Amino acid sequence: MITKIWVECFKSLENVPIELGAVNVFVGANGSGKSNLLEAVGVLGAAAFGRVDDESLLRRGVRAGVPRLYKSAFPTKQAEKRPHILFGAENSEASYEVSLWNPINDPKPAWRFKTEVLSLPSGKKLINRAPYKKPTKWLNAEQGYAALKLVEMEETDPARNLLEHLRNYSIYCANTPTLRGLTQDQQLREPVGLSGGRLPDAISELLRARFHQGDEWLQEQTPEVASLIDWADSFGSAQADSMLLSPAASTTRRVVRFKDHFMKKGKNLLSGYDASEGALYILFAAVLALHPKSPRLLAIDNVDQAVNPRLAMRLSTALSNWVLKSKAGKQVLLTSHNPAVLDGLPLQDDRVRLFTVDRDTRGRTVVKRVEPSEDLIAKAKDGWTLSRMWVNGLIGGVPDV
Repeated sequence: MITKIWVECFKSLENVPIELGAVNVFVGANGSGKSNLLEAVGVLGAAAFGRVDDESLLRRGVRAGVPRLYKSAFPTKQAEKRPHILFGAENSEASYEVSLWNPINDPKPAWRFKTEVLSLPSGKKLINRAPYKKPTKWLNAEQGYAALKLVEMEETDPARNLLEHLRNYSIYCANTPTLRGLTQDQQLREPVGLSGGRLPDAISELLRARFHQGDEWLQEQTPEVASLIDWADSFGSAQADSMLLSPAASTTRRVVRFKDHFMKKGKNLLSGYDASEGALYILFAAVLALHPKSPRLLAIDNVDQAVNPRLAMRLSTALSNWVLKSKAGKQVLLTSHNPAVLDGLPLQDDRVRLFTVDRDTRGRTVVKRVEPSEDLIAKAKDGWTLSRMWVNGLIGGVPDV
């Protein structure tokens, strides 16, 4: 698990360190920098993969951009003097830090590696790439050295786990047309695309995995997923031509299938095209949390999309439970605008962490962890929910309007 990340001079993140848990929820006003945080980890993941360009960034869900927009542009001498952006992450076994630069006036397709350090807690540096060291192997400034070093690492190497977590990281943000199968996902991944493509196949794989792998824990979670969709007896996937579905209503071979609890037998099968969009978002989140092939480190931007407040609260609780009990040791970064999400978080568990994201008076993004204080505990005893505290500006992360 990644225990800490730090970012310098990337968009609105001038100097932001964050100590992470297994479940990390970021709330804040629009434009406060929540998505910038998720994308910063994506850039670091691309660096660990060995190349930082539009193709590598888009594959991780990072918006493509030019150096002039990626580099912090605050009117300070320090920002102007520093031509690079810096990212770092660590776990209990290793740390990885990289600084990247790209000429603002003459941008290249790929960012160049200025420094790259992979080290152990003892201080031993497995990789130490610096501009003042210019051996022959640094001739290709657009190629990451850690990615090459990874080829030589044994599976038990303490630094390998950190690099693999970062390399496979992606930002997921589903949209309804893609979940329904009406449009193609431009960023397909296993088990599901970044926009929700391939959801029917992922659901089928998840349901089969319960029995093929003899995973009792996975079998126990399926009823919990179904309980979040109160009108459905069951869910799964089916061939598109076997459902009551217009050929023009799906671009995929398989579609999501629901069995409605209230409809007459024989007429109670609904495809993802006809079902509520909220049910599709629930299944999308469940696949990311439960599927054996989903990344161990991932982000879901706007996790509360298309779900009502009460369901958002239940989804928040369920997601936390799935991640905390995952045998794969999964870790998620979530953003939300729905106050009800906060009330579903089991914050008494230190592995679940809530952060507020604000812009200070100078425009810099500031990230603060919400921890129980005497004032918050007193408010809670008086009947204040965490969502009410957030809306009323008691914990930060609200717009100044």
